[in-house]
Amino acid sequence: MVFADTLKQLPTVADLAALQLRNAAGQVVATIENKPGKAGALAVYAALAARHGGINMAAAQEGLELFAEHAADARAHPGKHPNIDRLLEVIASGQCFSVNLLKA
Repeated sequence: MVFADTLKQLPTVADLAALQLRNAAGQVVATIENKPGKAGALAVYAALAARHGGINMAAAQEGLELFAEHAADARAHPGKHPNIDRLLEVIASGQCFSVNLLKA
């Protein structure tokens, strides 16, 4: 399945302004805003957080599947897709993130 088709199956994020990822110390390490070019990543991360209670190794592995063709592009071009790079780092390091959903 391609990413565009995956997005159609994920819950809507129309009610979200952004999503914050927090490390084990509770510090915000990333914010994904609901804006063009980021809304798809927001939908993926929000769905992963709902299914897994945060972004852990299982969530990261599922996230790579959801990002579909973009995951392969991220592996080939590190830095091009920072939200996918973050999932790859979770898998490599075992680091987990808690998620705060910020309502619009």
